[in-house]
Amino acid sequence: MKQKVRVGIIGCGKIALNHAKALLANDNVELLACADVDGKRAAEFADRFGILHAYDNSTDLMSSGIDTVTVCTPHPTHEATVIEAARHGLNVLCEKPIAISLAAADNMIDAAESAGVTFGVLFQRRFWEASQRAHQAIRSGRIGTPVFASVSLRLGRDAAYFNSDPWRGTWDAEGGGVLINQAIHYIDLMQWCVGSPVVRVNGSIATLKHGDHIEVEDTAVATLEFANGALGVIQAGTTFAPGLGTQVLVTGNNGATVSVTEFPEGEPAFNDIWTVAGEESYQSVHSTETDSDPSLATIHEGLTPYHARQIDDFIDAVAHHRAPLVTAREARKALATVLAIYESSRTRLPVDLGATPVHA
Repeated sequence: MKQKVRVGIIGCGKIALNHAKALLANDNVELLACADVDGKRAAEFADRFGILHAYDNSTDLMSSGIDTVTVCTPHPTHEATVIEAARHGLNVLCEKPIAISLAAADNMIDAAESAGVTFGVLFQRRFWEASQRAHQAIRSGRIGTPVFASVSLRLGRDAAYFNSDPWRGTWDAEGGGVLINQAIHYIDLMQWCVGSPVVRVNGSIATLKHGDHIEVEDTAVATLEFANGALGVIQAGTTFAPGLGTQVLVTGNNGATVSVTEFPEGEPAFNDIWTVAGEESYQSVHSTETDSDPSLATIHEGLTPYHARQIDDFIDAVAHHRAPLVTAREARKALATVLAIYESSRTRLPVDLGATPVHA
């Protein structure tokens, strides 16, 4: 009988629920351990999901006989946790963003590659059917060469959201605001679909609505240049009324456009604009049947099946010694774009991604 992949979860907060559900549903996994700096929370998490071992630190978990970990801790802790896991010879699937600096991301990648372990990062929106369809259409040449791409993110967050965890809304503990927390998902999706790296960024950020309870940005705009000559635009905010969503759009030089739209937030995306020759269709994003104010728990629940698809892909990659769909090097690209926007906003100058941007 083939040996199952033995997994531990580090961090037992909100997003770890999706990890536990996905891992328990995978027949090739034994979910053996969990850890959290709050030992009581780890024990309660273990009891809820029938996990054998609960720890109040990651070091003990990594010595508990597992071979793979998923990392669900706050952004700045990713570097130390992933490097420690690699030194223990453990495969790692880390929540986004990979880190809050490129130096940290590179340290993590180097540690994993030196240890010969599999290292992936969670960008579950690549696993939407609509995302897969758009990516395949672009890669097969059905829109020609991509010449324009955009991310339009219109989300609502309130004080209760930012106050729900002490790390939210600060540069030191979150690494940024709407760009590094929410928009990075769609920046990753855009870059994956275009298939060419971003090489130049001109951006601006501001805090226009939530300044009473956060120090990071709630609004951001940017223009992009891709290596293949395509141009792009990012507009992102958590300043909107709840219940809106996000669109990623790519146009090719034959005039065809494909888009991936998540409306409302947390619902499976669909291809609302699709003008590939012979396949033209348009689906309105407006509906009176949707939840006008989805909670964070509702949003996470809607994404659970796609967390599961990415976790299944990662477990299969571990079992078959192949690269996962979202490697750490792929995840670094989206982080580099986000940090370049922060740097451009700080300096009021364009940023070439050949240089190393630093967050504000």
